[in-house]
Amino acid sequence: MDMLVSDLDTPAVIAELPILEKNLRDMAAYCKELDIPLRAHIKTHKIPEIAHMQIALGAIGICCQKLGEAEVMVAAGIKNILIPYNIVGRQKVERLLRLVKRATITIALDSEVTAIGIAEQAKEEALEVPVIIELDTGGHRCGVQSPEEALLLARKLVKMPGLSFQGIMTYPSRLEAEPFLRRTVELLKADGIPLNIISGGGTGLEAISKAIGCTETRSGSYAFEGMKRINRTTNPPNPITCVLRVICTVVSTPTPNRIIIDGGMKTFASYPPTPYGYIVEDPNAKIYAMSVEHGHVDVSGCTRKFKVGDRISVIPLHQEMCLNLHDKLYGVRNGKVEVVWDVAARGKVQ
Repeated sequence: MDMLVSDLDTPAVIAELPILEKNLRDMAAYCKELDIPLRAHIKTHKIPEIAHMQIALGAIGICCQKLGEAEVMVAAGIKNILIPYNIVGRQKVERLLRLVKRATITIALDSEVTAIGIAEQAKEEALEVPVIIELDTGGHRCGVQSPEEALLLARKLVKMPGLSFQGIMTYPSRLEAEPFLRRTVELLKADGIPLNIISGGGTGLEAISKAIGCTETRSGSYAFEGMKRINRTTNPPNPITCVLRVICTVVSTPTPNRIIIDGGMKTFASYPPTPYGYIVEDPNAKIYAMSVEHGHVDVSGCTRKFKVGDRISVIPLHQEMCLNLHDKLYGVRNGKVEVVWDVAARGKVQ
Protein backbone atom coordinates (compact mmCIF):
# COMPACT_ATOMS: atom_id res chain seq x y z
CA MET A 1 0.00 0.00 0.00
CA ASP A 2 1.39 3.41 -0.96
CA MET A 3 2.34 5.77 1.84
CA LEU A 4 1.11 9.31 1.27
CA VAL A 5 2.51 12.55 2.64
CA SER A 6 -0.75 12.85 4.54
CA ASP A 7 0.13 9.60 6.35
CA LEU A 8 3.33 10.99 7.86
CA ASP A 9 3.43 11.99 11.49
CA THR A 10 4.53 15.58 12.02
CA PRO A 11 6.81 17.37 12.00
CA ALA A 12 8.37 15.50 9.08
CA VAL A 13 10.83 16.67 6.43
CA ILE A 14 10.10 15.70 2.84
CA ALA A 15 12.08 16.17 -0.37
CA GLU A 16 10.27 16.86 -3.60
CA LEU A 17 12.09 14.34 -5.79
CA PRO A 18 11.38 15.98 -9.17
CA ILE A 19 12.96 19.23 -7.94
CA LEU A 20 15.92 17.45 -6.39
CA GLU A 21 16.58 15.46 -9.55
CA LYS A 22 16.34 18.58 -11.70
CA ASN A 23 18.72 20.51 -9.45
CA LEU A 24 21.28 17.70 -9.64
CA ARG A 25 20.95 17.35 -13.41
CA ASP A 26 21.13 21.10 -14.00
CA MET A 27 24.38 21.51 -12.06
CA ALA A 28 25.97 18.48 -13.71
CA ALA A 29 25.07 19.82 -17.16
CA TYR A 30 26.25 23.34 -16.29
CA CYS A 31 29.67 22.19 -15.09
CA LYS A 32 30.02 20.00 -18.16
CA GLU A 33 29.22 23.02 -20.33
CA LEU A 34 31.80 25.09 -18.44
CA ASP A 35 34.28 22.22 -18.75
CA ILE A 36 35.10 22.25 -15.06
CA PRO A 37 34.88 19.13 -12.88
CA LEU A 38 32.26 19.24 -10.13
CA ARG A 39 32.98 18.06 -6.61
CA ALA A 40 29.69 17.79 -4.72
CA HIS A 41 29.65 19.05 -1.13
CA ILE A 42 27.53 16.68 0.94
CA LYS A 43 27.20 18.91 4.02
CA THR A 44 23.97 20.11 2.41
CA HIS A 45 22.19 16.76 2.62
CA LYS A 46 24.46 14.34 4.57
CA ILE A 47 22.80 11.42 2.77
CA PRO A 48 24.97 8.79 0.99
CA GLU A 49 22.25 7.93 -1.53
CA ILE A 50 22.09 11.53 -2.75
CA ALA A 51 25.88 11.64 -2.95
CA HIS A 52 25.79 8.55 -5.15
CA MET A 53 23.22 10.29 -7.36
CA GLN A 54 25.58 13.25 -7.75
CA ILE A 55 28.50 11.01 -8.68
CA ALA A 56 26.37 9.05 -11.14
CA LEU A 57 25.62 12.35 -12.88
CA GLY A 58 29.32 13.09 -13.30
CA ALA A 59 30.72 14.55 -10.08
CA ILE A 60 34.38 13.54 -9.71
CA GLY A 61 33.90 12.98 -6.00
CA ILE A 62 32.53 14.68 -2.93
CA CYS A 63 33.47 17.16 -0.22
CA CYS A 64 32.96 16.48 3.47
CA GLN A 65 33.50 19.24 5.99
CA LYS A 66 34.17 16.91 8.90
CA LEU A 67 35.80 13.50 9.38
CA GLY A 68 32.55 12.09 10.75
CA GLU A 69 30.81 12.87 7.47
CA ALA A 70 33.66 11.25 5.52
CA GLU A 71 33.46 8.11 7.65
CA VAL A 72 29.78 7.74 6.78
CA MET A 73 30.41 8.31 3.07
CA VAL A 74 33.36 5.89 2.86
CA ALA A 75 31.25 3.25 4.62
CA ALA A 76 28.67 3.81 1.86
CA GLY A 77 31.24 3.05 -0.83
CA ILE A 78 32.35 6.53 -1.92
CA LYS A 79 36.03 6.51 -2.81
CA ASN A 80 37.06 10.09 -3.68
CA ILE A 81 36.66 12.66 -0.92
CA LEU A 82 38.13 16.09 -0.22
CA ILE A 83 38.00 17.39 3.34
CA PRO A 84 38.62 21.15 3.06
CA TYR A 85 39.24 21.47 6.77
CA ASN A 86 42.27 21.47 9.08
CA ILE A 87 42.61 18.08 10.82
CA VAL A 88 44.16 18.74 14.22
CA GLY A 89 44.95 16.34 17.08
CA ARG A 90 46.09 12.73 17.35
CA GLN A 91 42.59 11.29 17.69
CA LYS A 92 41.43 12.89 14.46
CA VAL A 93 44.59 11.98 12.57
CA GLU A 94 44.18 8.33 13.58
CA ARG A 95 40.66 8.39 12.16
CA LEU A 96 41.90 10.13 9.01
CA LEU A 97 44.54 7.45 8.43
CA ARG A 98 41.96 4.70 8.78
CA LEU A 99 40.02 6.39 5.98
CA VAL A 100 43.13 6.87 3.83
CA LYS A 101 43.58 3.09 3.85
CA ARG A 102 40.12 2.66 2.32
CA ALA A 103 39.65 5.57 -0.09
CA THR A 104 41.32 8.57 -1.71
CA ILE A 105 41.06 11.20 0.99
CA THR A 106 42.59 14.61 0.31
CA ILE A 107 42.71 17.18 3.08
CA ALA A 108 43.30 20.92 3.20
CA LEU A 109 45.59 22.61 5.69
CA ASP A 110 47.16 26.02 6.22
CA SER A 111 49.99 25.55 8.69
CA GLU A 112 53.19 23.60 9.23
CA VAL A 113 51.95 22.58 12.69
CA THR A 114 48.90 20.84 11.22
CA ALA A 115 51.01 19.24 8.50
CA ILE A 116 53.57 17.83 10.94
CA GLY A 117 50.84 16.30 13.08
CA ILE A 118 49.50 14.39 10.09
CA ALA A 119 52.86 13.56 8.52
CA GLU A 120 54.39 12.04 11.65
CA GLN A 121 51.52 9.63 12.22
CA ALA A 122 51.23 8.80 8.51
CA LYS A 123 54.95 8.04 8.33
CA GLU A 124 54.61 5.65 11.28
CA GLU A 125 52.05 3.69 9.28
CA ALA A 126 53.90 3.96 5.95
CA LEU A 127 51.05 5.99 4.45
CA GLU A 128 50.92 9.09 2.28
CA VAL A 129 48.11 11.56 2.80
CA PRO A 130 47.24 13.83 -0.17
CA VAL A 131 47.16 17.45 1.00
CA ILE A 132 46.35 20.86 -0.47
CA ILE A 133 47.01 24.32 0.92
CA GLU A 134 44.09 26.59 1.66
CA LEU A 135 44.48 30.20 0.55
CA ASP A 136 42.66 33.08 2.22
CA THR A 137 41.71 35.12 -0.82
CA GLY A 138 39.19 37.31 0.96
CA GLY A 139 36.94 34.90 2.84
CA HIS A 140 38.75 35.72 6.11
CA ARG A 141 38.32 32.23 7.49
CA CYS A 142 41.21 29.73 7.29
CA GLY A 143 44.06 29.97 4.81
CA VAL A 144 47.55 31.33 4.24
CA GLN A 145 47.63 35.06 3.76
CA SER A 146 49.82 35.48 0.68
CA PRO A 147 51.23 33.59 -2.33
CA GLU A 148 54.66 33.82 -0.74
CA GLU A 149 53.36 32.17 2.44
CA ALA A 150 51.82 29.43 0.29
CA LEU A 151 55.19 28.83 -1.38
CA LEU A 152 57.02 28.57 1.93
CA LEU A 153 54.50 26.07 3.25
CA ALA A 154 54.49 24.04 0.01
CA ARG A 155 58.29 23.76 0.14
CA LYS A 156 57.97 22.19 3.58
CA LEU A 157 55.11 19.87 2.61
CA VAL A 158 56.88 18.33 -0.39
CA LYS A 159 59.75 17.33 1.89
CA MET A 160 57.59 15.69 4.56
CA PRO A 161 57.42 11.90 4.45
CA GLY A 162 53.80 10.89 4.98
CA LEU A 163 52.36 13.67 2.83
CA SER A 164 51.71 13.98 -0.90
CA PHE A 165 51.35 17.62 -1.92
CA GLN A 166 48.59 18.02 -4.51
CA GLY A 167 47.73 21.70 -4.86
CA ILE A 168 45.74 24.61 -3.49
CA MET A 169 42.18 25.65 -2.72
CA THR A 170 40.13 28.75 -1.97
CA TYR A 171 36.63 29.61 -0.81
CA PRO A 172 34.58 31.29 -2.01
CA SER A 173 35.58 31.62 -5.65
CA ARG A 174 35.82 35.35 -6.38
CA LEU A 175 37.11 37.22 -9.41
CA GLU A 176 39.15 39.33 -7.01
CA ALA A 177 41.00 36.15 -5.99
CA GLU A 178 42.49 35.58 -9.44
CA PRO A 179 45.74 37.55 -8.86
CA PHE A 180 46.35 35.66 -5.59
CA LEU A 181 45.80 32.29 -7.28
CA ARG A 182 47.79 33.20 -10.38
CA ARG A 183 50.79 34.40 -8.37
CA THR A 184 50.67 31.30 -6.16
CA VAL A 185 50.65 29.03 -9.21
CA GLU A 186 53.53 30.99 -10.76
CA LEU A 187 55.64 30.72 -7.60
CA LEU A 188 55.02 27.01 -7.14
CA LYS A 189 55.73 26.17 -10.77
CA ALA A 190 58.89 28.27 -10.77
CA ASP A 191 60.02 26.28 -7.76
CA GLY A 192 59.34 22.99 -9.55
CA ILE A 193 56.40 22.07 -7.32
CA PRO A 194 53.66 20.33 -9.31
CA LEU A 195 50.01 21.35 -8.97
CA ASN A 196 47.40 18.67 -9.58
CA ILE A 197 44.48 20.47 -7.91
CA ILE A 198 43.33 24.08 -7.89
CA SER A 199 40.00 23.89 -6.09
CA GLY A 200 37.40 26.66 -5.97
CA GLY A 201 33.97 26.61 -4.46
CA GLY A 202 30.52 27.97 -3.84
CA THR A 203 27.14 27.24 -5.43
CA GLY A 204 26.52 29.81 -8.14
CA LEU A 205 30.25 30.52 -8.50
CA GLU A 206 31.16 27.68 -10.88
CA ALA A 207 31.85 30.01 -13.82
CA ILE A 208 34.07 32.12 -11.58
CA SER A 209 35.97 29.01 -10.49
CA LYS A 210 36.62 28.33 -14.17
CA ALA A 211 37.55 31.94 -14.92
CA ILE A 212 40.15 32.19 -12.14
CA GLY A 213 41.90 29.01 -13.22
CA CYS A 214 40.49 26.33 -10.93
CA THR A 215 40.66 22.69 -11.97
CA GLU A 216 37.54 21.78 -9.97
CA THR A 217 34.63 23.54 -8.30
CA ARG A 218 32.96 22.58 -5.03
CA SER A 219 29.20 23.13 -4.84
CA GLY A 220 26.70 21.79 -2.35
CA SER A 221 23.61 23.89 -1.62
CA TYR A 222 22.44 23.63 -5.24
CA ALA A 223 21.02 20.21 -4.41
CA PHE A 224 18.34 21.74 -2.20
CA GLU A 225 18.21 25.35 -3.42
CA GLY A 226 18.87 25.20 -7.16
CA MET A 227 21.51 26.84 -9.32
CA LYS A 228 21.13 30.37 -7.94
CA ARG A 229 22.71 31.21 -4.63
CA ILE A 230 19.90 31.64 -2.12
CA ASN A 231 19.95 35.08 -0.54
CA ARG A 232 17.56 35.04 2.38
CA THR A 233 16.25 38.51 1.49
CA THR A 234 16.62 39.02 -2.28
CA ASN A 235 16.14 35.37 -3.28
CA PRO A 236 14.20 33.78 -0.43
CA PRO A 237 13.07 30.14 -0.27
CA ASN A 238 10.61 29.30 -3.04
CA PRO A 239 8.68 26.21 -4.17
CA ILE A 240 10.22 26.15 -7.66
CA THR A 241 13.88 25.46 -6.87
CA CYS A 242 13.75 24.50 -3.18
CA VAL A 243 13.53 20.79 -2.42
CA LEU A 244 12.63 20.49 1.26
CA ARG A 245 9.32 21.02 3.01
CA VAL A 246 8.65 20.56 6.70
CA ILE A 247 5.16 19.13 7.14
CA CYS A 248 3.64 20.56 10.32
CA THR A 249 0.31 20.33 12.08
CA VAL A 250 -1.70 23.24 13.46
CA VAL A 251 -1.97 22.48 17.18
CA SER A 252 -3.61 25.71 18.39
CA THR A 253 -5.63 28.65 17.05
CA PRO A 254 -5.50 30.97 20.06
CA THR A 255 -6.59 34.11 18.18
CA PRO A 256 -8.12 34.82 14.76
CA ASN A 257 -4.78 36.22 13.59
CA ARG A 258 -2.41 33.63 15.06
CA ILE A 259 -1.97 29.89 14.78
CA ILE A 260 0.63 27.63 16.38
CA ILE A 261 2.29 24.72 14.58
CA ASP A 262 4.14 21.75 16.03
CA GLY A 263 7.57 22.78 14.74
CA GLY A 264 9.84 25.28 16.45
CA MET A 265 13.55 25.93 16.74
CA LYS A 266 14.36 22.26 17.26
CA THR A 267 12.56 21.44 14.03
CA PHE A 268 13.64 24.29 11.78
CA ALA A 269 16.98 25.55 13.15
CA SER A 270 15.74 28.90 11.94
CA TYR A 271 17.08 32.30 12.73
CA PRO A 272 16.29 35.91 11.77
CA PRO A 273 15.51 37.55 9.41
CA THR A 274 11.87 36.62 9.51
CA PRO A 275 9.66 35.13 8.18
CA TYR A 276 11.39 31.88 9.08
CA GLY A 277 10.11 29.96 6.09
CA TYR A 278 7.78 29.92 3.10
CA ILE A 279 4.37 28.35 3.71
CA VAL A 280 3.47 26.63 0.45
CA GLU A 281 -0.30 26.41 0.95
CA ASP A 282 -0.63 30.12 1.73
CA PRO A 283 2.43 32.39 1.34
CA ASN A 284 0.47 35.15 3.09
CA ALA A 285 0.86 33.18 6.31
CA LYS A 286 4.11 34.22 8.01
CA ILE A 287 6.08 32.40 10.70
CA TYR A 288 7.06 35.47 12.68
CA ALA A 289 8.54 33.80 15.77
CA MET A 290 9.57 30.44 17.15
CA SER A 291 9.73 28.90 20.58
CA VAL A 292 11.75 25.75 21.13
CA GLU A 293 8.88 23.49 20.00
CA HIS A 294 6.26 25.96 18.72
CA GLY A 295 6.04 27.88 15.47
CA HIS A 296 4.14 31.18 15.76
CA VAL A 297 2.30 31.98 12.53
CA ASP A 298 0.64 35.27 11.64
CA VAL A 299 -2.43 34.49 9.51
CA SER A 300 -3.93 37.98 9.50
CA GLY A 301 -3.22 38.32 5.78
CA CYS A 302 -4.87 35.03 4.85
CA THR A 303 -8.37 34.55 3.47
CA ARG A 304 -8.58 30.91 4.53
CA LYS A 305 -9.34 29.99 8.10
CA PHE A 306 -6.98 27.51 9.73
CA LYS A 307 -8.25 25.04 12.28
CA VAL A 308 -6.61 22.65 14.72
CA GLY A 309 -5.48 19.55 12.85
CA ASP A 310 -4.76 21.31 9.54
CA ARG A 311 -1.38 20.52 7.99
CA ILE A 312 0.93 22.99 6.30
CA SER A 313 4.17 22.62 4.29
CA VAL A 314 6.99 24.99 5.15
CA ILE A 315 10.16 25.53 3.13
CA PRO A 316 12.67 26.30 5.88
CA LEU A 317 14.82 29.38 5.73
CA HIS A 318 17.99 27.26 5.83
CA GLN A 319 17.29 23.83 4.41
CA GLU A 320 20.56 22.09 5.29
CA MET A 321 20.58 23.31 8.90
CA CYS A 322 17.00 22.14 9.24
CA LEU A 323 17.69 18.66 7.86
CA ASN A 324 20.64 18.23 10.23
CA LEU A 325 18.09 18.07 13.07
CA HIS A 326 16.18 15.14 11.59
CA ASP A 327 16.82 11.40 11.34
CA LYS A 328 14.80 10.76 8.19
CA LEU A 329 14.13 12.45 4.87
CA TYR A 330 11.08 11.28 2.95
CA GLY A 331 11.48 11.43 -0.81
CA VAL A 332 8.12 12.33 -2.34
CA ARG A 333 6.71 12.30 -5.85
CA ASN A 334 3.15 13.44 -6.60
CA GLY A 335 2.19 13.27 -2.95
CA LYS A 336 3.42 9.67 -2.51
CA VAL A 337 6.42 8.67 -0.39
CA GLU A 338 8.77 6.95 -2.82
CA VAL A 339 11.87 6.53 -0.63
CA VAL A 340 12.91 7.03 2.97
CA TRP A 341 16.53 8.06 3.50
CA ASP A 342 18.44 8.02 6.76
CA VAL A 343 20.23 11.34 7.26
CA ALA A 344 23.25 9.20 8.02
CA ALA A 345 25.82 11.96 8.58
CA ARG A 346 23.62 14.26 10.66
CA GLY A 347 25.29 15.59 13.76
CA LYS A 348 28.75 14.46 12.58
CA VAL A 349 30.60 17.55 13.77
CA GLN A 350 33.73 15.77 15.00
